[in-house]
Amino acid sequence: MELIHVALINKTLLKISTALVSILGSLILVFFIIYLLPGDPVLSMLDPSAATPEMVANLRKELGLNQPLYVQFKEYFMNILHGDFGQSLVNSEPVLPKILEHFPATLILTFTSSIVSVVIGVTLGVLSAIYRNKWIDFIARFIGLFGISMPTFWSGILLILIFSVYLNWLPAMGSDGLQTLVLPSISLGFVGAGLIIRMVRTSMLEVIQEPFIVTLRAKGLSERVVMYRHALRNALIPAITIIGLNIGELMAGTVVIETVFSRQGIGRIVADAIMAKDLPVIQGVVFFSAIVYVIVNLLVDLSYSMIDPRVRRSR
Repeated sequence: MELIHVALINKTLLKISTALVSILGSLILVFFIIYLLPGDPVLSMLDPSAATPEMVANLRKELGLNQPLYVQFKEYFMNILHGDFGQSLVNSEPVLPKILEHFPATLILTFTSSIVSVVIGVTLGVLSAIYRNKWIDFIARFIGLFGISMPTFWSGILLILIFSVYLNWLPAMGSDGLQTLVLPSISLGFVGAGLIIRMVRTSMLEVIQEPFIVTLRAKGLSERVVMYRHALRNALIPAITIIGLNIGELMAGTVVIETVFSRQGIGRIVADAIMAKDLPVIQGVVFFSAIVYVIVNLLVDLSYSMIDPRVRRSR
């Protein structure tokens, strides 16, 4: 028994180490964003018609681009370790406090969108598998295809036209109150629901064909118990991977949704920073989002053993 616990701890430490390596890799990529941009990044931040050599030299010195590459990375790495993500070139505000100020709004939007995705995706995926080749199956598959194919900005504008302009039920813009959260959550969550519907349906169809399902039915268990207590639990293992990855996709989608619905959040921050060519803010938001994405996927990976005991025993 102790050997099992030791092996489980070692596996957990290995996954945490892998997550830290992923964060370090993200940091390196974010640092080199400035060198991957075409042309001179300093000139791209300034107005070419008004930039003087003195202005270019001062901005290059402010960004530390006049130093050797290894010195730049060392300073950037040490600043990150001390929680310094740099300062905005537009208003000289520290980047990290600005991100932390607006991150709760993005987190709430991502969380509610994930709930919408999971509820719609798992429900329709299960019904599609149980009622295979029936009208419920066709409707669920159509909704899944429609969700995957539909751009978030288009669905957002469509929801605004229907529920805000024509019906006047919900506000079209803003980030105050629960009512302003409904349309953005549906627009963003509907896209992720399409992937979950497909994965849950496929996984459920595979599990239904397993011998243990036949055995459970032979024991006299009701179809509801067999499907929702045993089949669904086993079918959720591969679906959880999609759900975990979907959270990262939803967070990335907030850039568009927060712009369409004029919501405050880190997605809106990075959109404004791109328009203003504020590179430190872009780097800070991208690296912060990468950290959140890695942590979410680590938690999803560690949750496998809680859902399926077979995973815990195999470890």
